[in-house]
Amino acid sequence: MKVDGRSYRTIWLKPGHEHVVQVINQLKLPHSFEVTDLSSVHDVCAAIRGMLVRGAGLIGACAAYGMYLAALEAPDADFSTFLLQAGETLKATRPTASNLAWAVDRMLLEVTGAQSPTHARMLAKEAAMAIANEDVAHCERIGSHGLGLISQIAQRKPDQVVNILTHCNAGWLAFVDIGSATAPIYAAHAAGIPVHVWVDETRPRNQGAALTAWELGQQGIPHTLIADNAGGHLMQHGLVDMVLTGADRVSRNGDAANKIGTYLKALAAHDNHIPMVVALPSSTFDFALRNGVANTPIEERDADEVRFVTGQNAHGTLETVRICPPATTARNWGFDVTPARLITHLICERGICAASEAGILALFPEHAGNG
Repeated sequence: MKVDGRSYRTIWLKPGHEHVVQVINQLKLPHSFEVTDLSSVHDVCAAIRGMLVRGAGLIGACAAYGMYLAALEAPDADFSTFLLQAGETLKATRPTASNLAWAVDRMLLEVTGAQSPTHARMLAKEAAMAIANEDVAHCERIGSHGLGLISQIAQRKPDQVVNILTHCNAGWLAFVDIGSATAPIYAAHAAGIPVHVWVDETRPRNQGAALTAWELGQQGIPHTLIADNAGGHLMQHGLVDMVLTGADRVSRNGDAANKIGTYLKALAAHDNHIPMVVALPSSTFDFALRNGVANTPIEERDADEVRFVTGQNAHGTLETVRICPPATTARNWGFDVTPARLITHLICERGICAASEAGILALFPEHAGNG
């Protein structure tokens, strides 16, 4: 996608320095646009854990590049052990999103049978680049499939704007390019369908306010920032035509883990007969998980993310301020799980399906015997 008219991905190998991975530093947005160098698997782990990079697809691609850097670092005499340990460390950085573990396991599989450490390093580089490119291709196809759903709404209300509500950031910043939940929006905009996005602020880290609003603005998509608690009110008054979110892990039966607060949006959408649509690449499915509500690992983050907020003051300086009494404690669950019964459609690169085991397996029959 474009930043100030220039095309960017969220992650790439530094030209002329292919032992360095470059990423957009999302901690600096929306106040400044900065590119950060990652030169080791340790750097990659810190970037993922600290949310310098975040989003299901992007942390998968970042983990893949992290395994490539680990292959460059690994001593020849202890290559396999070093790589396995690096993979376990990467997996531990963010436990909820299945894309990360999927990417690590795929990278390990890709180098299995390499003739030498040098050969393995070459295979690791090729595999990391392939994972990144596939992420882009999958998001493009999600956009094509999701465009049909938005077009149907537009046909029912000709010459009116289609209002879409999002939660968190599942845009191109959360993937290598284009995004999952934003892909149908960008496709509709390109097709000339008038769209408007209600952007949930997404407390406590405000990924909607800081990231989704920023990238929609860069792409020229009309949008309005709202408080997280406003979504239900808008739905009651006919101001939302579709809720469209991403996911970090979707179970075999269609339960979808996404940023905390998504479940509440799904409940409000269900009560108001509004489609609740979840967009994801296939790497987000966890085909071994049969009950996402009961068994999805939910990351709990630092309580200070709830107790403090960072923003730009009137002088243009970033400040972090406490928003509660000094002695107040907090809890900070990063995700919740929306039950399949509340989800109208799942969109992935293979098409649109019901949020059910039968619906998912109709698109992925190769996993029918793996549950």
